[in-house]
Amino acid sequence: MKVSSALLLVALTLFCICGLATGEDNAEFFMDFLQTLLVGTPEELYEGPLGKYNVNQDAKAALTELKSCIDGLQPMHKAQLVQLLVQVMGSVDDA
Repeated sequence: MKVSSALLLVALTLFCICGLATGEDNAEFFMDFLQTLLVGTPEELYEGPLGKYNVNQDAKAALTELKSCIDGLQPMHKAQLVQLLVQVMGSVDDA
């Protein structure tokens, strides 16, 4: 589980950096990416938050593996992540 946690952290960091480099609204991109990662499919990631980026095959393989790890979580743990995301999205909207 430590490997998948580390992979998740690396992926999220990279997407934050990509958002900073493009000048787009980082919070919106980050939340959309996380939401899709938690409850969507890999295809929805490429069509949604990553739609305007050229995602190479190695990155797609890594995202598919990451999504597989998230989908393998206990339902209780996944629900807690979704709850946390909803809480964070609410605090972003209030700002």
